[in-house]
Amino acid sequence: MSPHRAAHRPRSGRVLTRVVAGALLVALLVVGGTAFRVWQVARADDRRPVDIAVVLGAAQYHGKPSDVLEARLNQALKLYRAGLVEYVVTVGGRQSGDAFTEAQAGKKWLGENGVPAERVVEVDVGEDTLGSMQAVADLAADRGWDSALIVSDPWHSLRARTMANDFGLESWTSPARSGPVVQTREFQFKYIARETAALLYYRLTHAPAELTGDGLG
Repeated sequence: MSPHRAAHRPRSGRVLTRVVAGALLVALLVVGGTAFRVWQVARADDRRPVDIAVVLGAAQYHGKPSDVLEARLNQALKLYRAGLVEYVVTVGGRQSGDAFTEAQAGKKWLGENGVPAERVVEVDVGEDTLGSMQAVADLAADRGWDSALIVSDPWHSLRARTMANDFGLESWTSPARSGPVVQTREFQFKYIARETAALLYYRLTHAPAELTGDGLG
């Protein structure tokens, strides 16, 4: 074997190692940067006067919102009482065997807490965030609504806002600060990790992440 060929192999190996290391570094930066944005947006409340507050769905039981959904509804109620929104849009379909949709349960709760029925609009579709935001954007276009505050859990805010903006609805976030998903650091870390993966998946595929059962799909 010639000295030239023997020297070529180690050099090629070093180049490959550098390429792999560079690719891993870029991947870590992308994942880390996305996780930081999820955390950063989760900490912000960008409330301002807009056309609608959009309450993303979560579980309900025979018309009674779960703790997660009630926390979101309570946040939307505060926005409405502060005069920041003209309408509240409740979102979410029904599971098999349910008598109420998540949207109906939300409207019922808001009505019981003083919001006039004509100021609450139900969107009884959407098994995941992407489907929900598409339906809301279609409704907004029909009604002439241009702007929205997305009301969900803090960690879910960035992905939901990204989808709404992608559908042409100018959106900001005003997340719920109570409820089971914001009570412990363990839950916070879990949901930040899930939302980071889900947002990256959405940006790559423009498809829902199918995280069912907690309104984070």
